[in-house]
Amino acid sequence: MLRFAPSPTGDLHIGNLRVALINYILAKQRREPFLVRIEDTDTQRNVEGKDREILEILQRFGIEYDQLLYQSQNLHFHQQLAFKLLQEGKAFPCFCTPEELERERQRAKEEGRPYRYSGKCAQRSLAQASRHPGKFSIRIKKPEAPITFQDRIKGFISFDPFDVDSFVILRADGRPTYNFACAIDDMLSDVSLVVRGEDHLSNTPKQIHIRQELGYSKAIEYAHLPMILNQEGKKMSKREQGASVRWLLEEGYLPEAIANYLLLLGNKTPTEIFTLQEAIQWFDLANLSRAPARFDLEKLRFINRAHLRRKGPQELAALLGIEPAQGALAAIYLEEASTLKELRAKIEPIFAKDRDLGEFEREGELLRQAIAGMGELPAEFEVFKGQLMEATGLRGKQFFKPLRILMTGLAHGPELHLLYPHLRDHIQKVVQ
Repeated sequence: MLRFAPSPTGDLHIGNLRVALINYILAKQRREPFLVRIEDTDTQRNVEGKDREILEILQRFGIEYDQLLYQSQNLHFHQQLAFKLLQEGKAFPCFCTPEELERERQRAKEEGRPYRYSGKCAQRSLAQASRHPGKFSIRIKKPEAPITFQDRIKGFISFDPFDVDSFVILRADGRPTYNFACAIDDMLSDVSLVVRGEDHLSNTPKQIHIRQELGYSKAIEYAHLPMILNQEGKKMSKREQGASVRWLLEEGYLPEAIANYLLLLGNKTPTEIFTLQEAIQWFDLANLSRAPARFDLEKLRFINRAHLRRKGPQELAALLGIEPAQGALAAIYLEEASTLKELRAKIEPIFAKDRDLGEFEREGELLRQAIAGMGELPAEFEVFKGQLMEATGLRGKQFFKPLRILMTGLAHGPELHLLYPHLRDHIQKVVQ
């Protein structure tokens, strides 16, 4: 089993989508089930509807899952196993108040050292917890030996017991912490390989430690993907342009182009432009760089245009929500547009009723009258142009600029002789 485990706390980040894509590919290659696990136990940060939005985005990207699980469904397992560790003396009740712990953190900060739990309650027992009048959290005892594992991307990793610490596994209100719930869920789902971002690297030894203390003997492989950085070389925040998958889709980037770009980042691929199904045939974790990759919106624009050019006229028309016959016209504008949003901005003025001729109002009126009097327009643009010039006496900019505006609604665009075959019938409607 491989899994993708997003939290419904905001827009799906491109880094998380990259994780989903790679897990999906590997599940297909290994012929193992693919699980989507919505990690919804942090009820205070959950955003209504974000779980459905995540699932809809996965569907748009062609990422099909075999199982869907909400982490909260496993709450009783989290609680039972936390108390199991407590009963076996592998965990202890912690009666420290939030105020006490915050003072410890501040003291560590002032002394310039990393905060670690003081161990104040480490010798407490379950019997003492049962006699205590207040609520308590449960902390797992820190390991006695280093936690080591072989990362599929980063190589051999070792964490000292000091780095793992005696961390909370069950809060005083009965909710599991992220690391405990994640470790238990991976165990219950029989996950074989965890692929996630390197920001989770420090969580891995804690999750391994939890499963070891529970006696889970099956080894789980790990692969931590390098971070995606912005153009300044810093971690890409959720608020940055391009970080949200939803924003990219709204801007008119195709799902297949976004997937192509994310799988291209820091990767050795046999070709630059490819589909998700093609990537399943050759993707290999061994080809991923250990170094972070920089997100380049201009590169994504290039890839998006390449995928748009792969579309047939009817498919392009369907994506733009225009008449099928207009798809060939839209394809011409791919010379100067890279997204569906940009294409719509080029196509919509053509079919708008109004024409803003500005300083060319007089010339435009001459052209209107000449075109209206031509009857059926000639098939060839050169013939059409010649007849218009003869009828109006206009030349150069005074001819071509108002003619372009009449034909397309815009002052700039592709060569008119390319557009004319697709607009010949429409032009007469405009001048009437």
